[in-house]
Amino acid sequence: MTDNDQKQLGKTLWAIADQLRGAMNADDFRDYMLSFLFLRYLSWNYEEAAKKELGADYPDPDAIGNGGRTPLSVWYADNADDVPAFEQQMRRKAHYVIQPQYLWGHIVHLAKSHNDALLDTLQGGFKYIEEESFQSHFQGLFSEINLASDKLGRKYADRNAKLCAIISKIAEGIADFSTDVDALGDAYEYLIGQFAAGSGKKAGEFYTPQQISNILSAIVTLDSQEPKAGPRRSLGSVFDFACGSGSLLLNVRHRMKAAGGSIGRIYGQESNITTYNLARMNMLLHGVKDTEFEIYHGDTLTNDWDFLRETNPAKKPRFDAVVANPPFSYRWEPGEAMAQDPRFKNHGVAPKSAADFAFLLHGLHYLKDDGVMAIILPHGVLFRGGKEAAIRTKLLTDGHIDTVIGLPANLFYSTGIPVCILVLKKCKKPDDVLFINAAEHFTKGKRQNQLSDQDIARIVSTYRERTEQARYSRRVSLQEIIDNEYNLNISRYVSTAQAEEEVDLTAVHAELVRIEHDLARAKASHNAFLAELSLAPVP
Repeated sequence: MTDNDQKQLGKTLWAIADQLRGAMNADDFRDYMLSFLFLRYLSWNYEEAAKKELGADYPDPDAIGNGGRTPLSVWYADNADDVPAFEQQMRRKAHYVIQPQYLWGHIVHLAKSHNDALLDTLQGGFKYIEEESFQSHFQGLFSEINLASDKLGRKYADRNAKLCAIISKIAEGIADFSTDVDALGDAYEYLIGQFAAGSGKKAGEFYTPQQISNILSAIVTLDSQEPKAGPRRSLGSVFDFACGSGSLLLNVRHRMKAAGGSIGRIYGQESNITTYNLARMNMLLHGVKDTEFEIYHGDTLTNDWDFLRETNPAKKPRFDAVVANPPFSYRWEPGEAMAQDPRFKNHGVAPKSAADFAFLLHGLHYLKDDGVMAIILPHGVLFRGGKEAAIRTKLLTDGHIDTVIGLPANLFYSTGIPVCILVLKKCKKPDDVLFINAAEHFTKGKRQNQLSDQDIARIVSTYRERTEQARYSRRVSLQEIIDNEYNLNISRYVSTAQAEEEVDLTAVHAELVRIEHDLARAKASHNAFLAELSLAPVP
């Protein structure tokens, strides 16, 4: 499937969503729409694996009629004694099982035939996937999908009818396109972005615009100590402690694989239950096996993930790469005990008014000594005083801040403010800080500004080569930063203002003398003509 077809599939599905959601707000309808696409993916992937496993024994779809039966439902009925062994083999190869009555093909048949059992079948299918399909339990995966909600209808029949319409339309929309899994994954990402745009400020909770995600993923997949050496061959682990829908983590995975490298385990944490479920679906839908990722539902600031609270230094988890787009200037209640928290005690605790540095220090704490971290933060972290100034000073004197990248305003759905990317390392080689001022390099959009591929490539290339460019980038010594009282305001070091052209006063004076001489000569000539005509001269 071409890139254009993938985009068109996303647009087609968005049009369906926009048409069918009616009075339901975008956030609520998102959960239904994306869950059905997720079920569609799981079913397709499972049936493809079953075809390979059963070979010639897999029933011919064209020979089983249109009675709503799927090939697997036929095989199950004809081979009841072999089902346990088959499912055991599928758990080994596909990593999950879906019983035939819960497969997308059967669900679509119920929808198109307006079968009264659709709603109950869906509920049973969602529960089965949560509790029995995978080796890992995905408890609560569909917890935000309330099939008994009045938003679908006040009576069972009304809700069932609404679901029939939604599922039938989705099936029709997908039928016109290839069943390529990557295409469906891209369409899923497109829909997440569209729903984010429709959600306004709420979108900041779960979505990092793809352009910014591309910058972060490009940075952390380069060699951490020698970016000039190019992409890593392998990335053992990547962590996003405010992972939202998981798109940033998937971007890192995609970039590693596209460069011919390998990636180990993916870790994410998300406090919003709806977004947490969205992230787990997103991982599975993009072909990440349940054994290859772990997403935890919990509060990053209070560090309530037991996996991260390991007190034995030898067992403490550390990650090769950390990426994050945490909520900007989030108000929190750290409490006195936070001063002794291992994450903060060497640097200080962020103020209640803004948890930006608390998020940053959390990620840095779990970064490997030779790892790299890229985090999106508001510009305030670069220059605000008080406790934040003390934390910033400690980070600089310890040599942890590698690069500061200033981005244009209005790139996010959630805010119009300009933001920056901080690149941090525990053991960085350069003894200076690279500043990149990309604030004026963008394409203006109706709702959000956009970064072109060229804009992104220039940022990444400048980081990679650590080049200095007039009014764009500069390597700044720690002493100069100290002289500026540890203020990292980008414009102090890389101003985009055009210098006024110098005026050569001697040349200007000579030009004025010449002009005066020419005027006098022209005046004399003109007055001579006037005298011949007996007219008064010009004074």
